[in-house]
Amino acid sequence: MTASLRDIRVYTTFPHACSYLAEQEATTLFIDPRQTLSQELYTQLSLMGFRRSGDHLYRPHCSQCSACIPTRVAVTEFKRSKSQKRVWRRNKDLEVRETDSIDDDEAYVLYERYIRGRHADGDMFPPERDQYRSFLNNGLGCTRYFRFYDQGRLIAIVVADQMLDGLSAIYTFYDPEQDARSLGTYAVLFQIDLMEKAQLDYVYLGYLIRNCNKMNYKSRFRPLELFRAGGWQVSHETNTVGDIGRAVPMRFVENPT
Repeated sequence: MTASLRDIRVYTTFPHACSYLAEQEATTLFIDPRQTLSQELYTQLSLMGFRRSGDHLYRPHCSQCSACIPTRVAVTEFKRSKSQKRVWRRNKDLEVRETDSIDDDEAYVLYERYIRGRHADGDMFPPERDQYRSFLNNGLGCTRYFRFYDQGRLIAIVVADQMLDGLSAIYTFYDPEQDARSLGTYAVLFQIDLMEKAQLDYVYLGYLIRNCNKMNYKSRFRPLELFRAGGWQVSHETNTVGDIGRAVPMRFVENPT
């Protein structure tokens, strides 16, 4: 990798209510949206715990809390559990199609049903088409969209960014009435399998938050690697907490508030 991390501008938000932990304040560090981000630089920033949402790359930067831990699965080390093997077999009948975009009615209707059925208490409720476009756009030109069909009916979509060392799992949404298929689990297994076939190393799963039910599912994909104290460490624990590691090889040249 040759892209330089020197002189990248980063910003912090004002403290705001945390989306995941009640009564907690959050502060977010994000890359200057005017920064040109290549796939190479995006990969390097992901190695330091950054994530993408829409056009923004960000990382938690909370002074009083270190509950958000970047996670990834090392593809060659991953072994499916017994329950994950059952989920894999249960969904082998699905047809998978990769498309260039999900800005269409078929995809949005599924997203709307998912948000209303699973996240009516979250920041994305009520669902809106403009918010959907901005959140799941192909902001860096490397996003892949996978649609899963059950006998011609769309039941799930996986949104992931292709990086040099693997995939970053951006978001998955699915038919909330398909509980028996465990589509959230299957979506992660699908991405791991895809990177194994591509002979790439990692699937980045975002932040593990032990005390948040919506975010601690990542601990089921083991062995899980966690970004703590400035580096990636393997954890075999089901529930893990730790510091996300703010000491990174980047010179913060601007930090307006």
